[in-house]
Amino acid sequence: MEILETPLPGALVIQPQVFGDERGWFHEAWNAEKFKEQGLDLEFCQDNRSMSIDGVLRGLHYQWPNPQGKLVSCVKGKIWDVAVDMRTDSPNYKEWFGLELSDMNHLSYWIPEGFAHGFVVLEGPAVVSYKVTSPFRAEFDTGVRWDDPDICVEWPTSGVPIISAKDENLPWLKEAENLPKL
Repeated sequence: MEILETPLPGALVIQPQVFGDERGWFHEAWNAEKFKEQGLDLEFCQDNRSMSIDGVLRGLHYQWPNPQGKLVSCVKGKIWDVAVDMRTDSPNYKEWFGLELSDMNHLSYWIPEGFAHGFVVLEGPAVVSYKVTSPFRAEFDTGVRWDDPDICVEWPTSGVPIISAKDENLPWLKEAENLPKL
């Protein structure tokens, strides 16, 4: 396993060692001991999966004051996955980093607590799996608009993405409440 830093401090790309032959492939998606050896001493409490068709965009979501760190993988299809530093006292506040996750590149994306998360499906259906560090709590569930001009995520989409009513009604960053702190 190789852990790669991103331009967003704390957000990391995990590249597993993939063993393959004519039958297919195998890799460890999560190994607490190996992650700890690499400096990621994480404790997960919940696994989530979503399935989305081509063109669906989900996000930008975060939970506060009960934050969740997320280890995100795309186990079927292809997505563009984005993390945004939402911590108002961070030197990287409002900065984002995105990368392609797919069933072919086997990458995972570690998104720390205090960051918003979103993705758009590039090839679907896409099945996204993510382990989280604290349970989902509806009363702390929040987010900001995917197309917020103060964040300016460059989504690689053609046309208008498919957005849920919930995501369409998320606030703009300048109107958001419950913003995380370091």
